[in-house]
Amino acid sequence: MRRREFLKYSTATLLAGSSLAALANPTGTLKKYGCQLYSVRDLMPKDPKGVMTSLAKMGYTQFESYSSDPFWGMSPKECKKFLKDLGVKMISSHSQMKAIDDAFAAQAAEAGLSYVICPFIGMQPGEDAWKKRADDFNEKGEICKKHGIKFGYHNHSYSFAFVSGIKGQMVLIENTDPDLVCFELDMCWSEAAGENTMAHLDKYGNRYELCHVKQLVVKEPKPKQTDLADGIIDYAKLMRSAKDNGIKYFLVEQEQYPTSPIASMENNAAYMKNLVF
Repeated sequence: MRRREFLKYSTATLLAGSSLAALANPTGTLKKYGCQLYSVRDLMPKDPKGVMTSLAKMGYTQFESYSSDPFWGMSPKECKKFLKDLGVKMISSHSQMKAIDDAFAAQAAEAGLSYVICPFIGMQPGEDAWKKRADDFNEKGEICKKHGIKFGYHNHSYSFAFVSGIKGQMVLIENTDPDLVCFELDMCWSEAAGENTMAHLDKYGNRYELCHVKQLVVKEPKPKQTDLADGIIDYAKLMRSAKDNGIKYFLVEQEQYPTSPIASMENNAAYMKNLVF
């Protein structure tokens, strides 16, 4: 074996060994983690400031908002200051496509958001329709970029359904401008769809900047959610893959609860704080 080939082989072997050692001896932790406020959707309209204060006390330092009023009755500046006083930053908000215009993007930027995310578009009838949605995303991305923020798309399981030889998520990724559009990976829904999430991240991870962390107790016949510590998704492995592939923000979301939303969010905060990967 020539010296150059030997060095190449030795380096590859060393890197592979390091990766295996990292998996065998996990040391990664999350210094910051956040939550999607939709997790407490039944409580937010009644007392948004009180609920956000409670979530901050649990350890969540990043919020993702939702609804037609993502600032919860406050002006963008008031919302930003209120959260800053709690030690929290509003990273993003889920917003319907039709609501994302120059005025909304300007408000989002004023509130300190980095992203505006489209949460749902539904299954599309074919590849051409998916490509049309990609064009729509690029247009919204242009609007957001003017205001110093970024447009993104949050998947559900339908995005990973294999129909007529394609998966919509891949069509969207491959037909959007990375400078204008990013993606928020809901790992629960990718797993529920049967996608190999780690392999997907290895291939497309540079397009994902945020992710949703939520847990399944069963996938079939209908996905059912539970607290992060009690389900079937191995988040120690997924978190390592997500971090290694460049995801910046880890946002807990839960839509079904063993007891109550607040109890689940408290349990989930403890899980995120203590997770080693």
